[in-house]
Amino acid sequence: MKPSFVFIVADDLGYADLGCYGSRAPVSPSLDRMATEGLRFTDAYANSAICSPTRFALITGRYQYRLRGAAEEPLTGRTRELGLPPEHPTFVSLLRDAGYATALAGKWHLGYPPRFGPLKSGYQEFFGPIGGGVDYFTHCDLGGRHDLYENEAEARREGYLTDLISDRAVDFIQRRAREPFLLSVHYTAPHWPWETREDEAESKRIHGAIRHLDGGSVETYQAMIRHMDEGVGRILACLQDGGIAQDTLVIFTSDNGGERFSDQWPLSGKKNDLLEGGIRVPLIARWPRRMQPGRVTAQVAISMDWAPTLLEAAGVAPHPEHPFDGASLLGALEHGKVFERELFWRMKFRDQRAMRAGSWKYLSIEGDEFLYDLSRDARERANLAKREPTRFAALRERYAAWAAQMPAIPDDAVAEKLYTAKDMAQPSV
Repeated sequence: MKPSFVFIVADDLGYADLGCYGSRAPVSPSLDRMATEGLRFTDAYANSAICSPTRFALITGRYQYRLRGAAEEPLTGRTRELGLPPEHPTFVSLLRDAGYATALAGKWHLGYPPRFGPLKSGYQEFFGPIGGGVDYFTHCDLGGRHDLYENEAEARREGYLTDLISDRAVDFIQRRAREPFLLSVHYTAPHWPWETREDEAESKRIHGAIRHLDGGSVETYQAMIRHMDEGVGRILACLQDGGIAQDTLVIFTSDNGGERFSDQWPLSGKKNDLLEGGIRVPLIARWPRRMQPGRVTAQVAISMDWAPTLLEAAGVAPHPEHPFDGASLLGALEHGKVFERELFWRMKFRDQRAMRAGSWKYLSIEGDEFLYDLSRDARERANLAKREPTRFAALRERYAAWAAQMPAIPDDAVAEKLYTAKDMAQPSV
């Protein structure tokens, strides 16, 4: 029997925002229980410190820098020129072609119709916003434009967006429980605007300026996480009620680190930073049939690992012309295997560069360079570049070698063409 998959992504969730990661508030009983029933990662990363680049990497299993749209940080506006090319294979399209039912409930943020969209990249069903942040009640974007879709048609719905996403996820499971499926649940919570279920009046107050700076609070932010956690609880209960929980791999993570009201402890930095707080994220996996419960792993993982992981679990071959940069985590999930690897990041914002090799991290921000031993200094306070000059030089050289294999960052803010197929197929270092 082929397994089914539920892949849940929070938006801008901080490393310590969940109870199982040290939250000081009781906001996540469902996710905390999921961690006790499965595997919790301590050293999991997002592919970027901001949203859409991570989503490019997640769906393709490759460094996002290979795709022109991901050079935007994030993908903004309603340009029709930038996005995930429909001709590029995704783990979603490969699972679909292997007979899986596929659906996305929640945020897309990988390019606008008519050229781009979830249904063009492997999903058979879609409900959610096409772009980035939207108001939780009006479902309008930063420019005041309505952004809620069902498949490729605009959808007018009443209700709190987090709950609408949870509703659609539960509905899909109930309809497709008797066949192998991939369900992506991409919440917009706890991304701004800072609104709980009780804040419809606040939504009206800030209409047209949803990235408001005069609202929100830690309590509001924590309530938004609770609303999302309740949705996760409903999804897990639906799997149980349908008799398919044992054979369904459920993954929960975030697209990047937290923002204004999040808890990152003991990490420093936040969204937009290649410091640990901007890229290290919660990651929980549960698969009762094939995983032992109650485990914690220090396996270094990253968003793009899930494409090869899910395809291997499903027995589906990757696309031969677009090799993965990510690595399968199936051994870590099923048998607790841990392997060492090197990971790399770059951002145009503040000219940031980073690399992790084992417990060591090379970091460069606006020309200032650092070396950290994350096993002793996860907060990144003791720069060991002068104390460990040989190691520092070696990591710096490895970063340069990797960067030389990546397409250059475009000079223009919004280009009118995508990378060539040759660029997209370039193998990794």
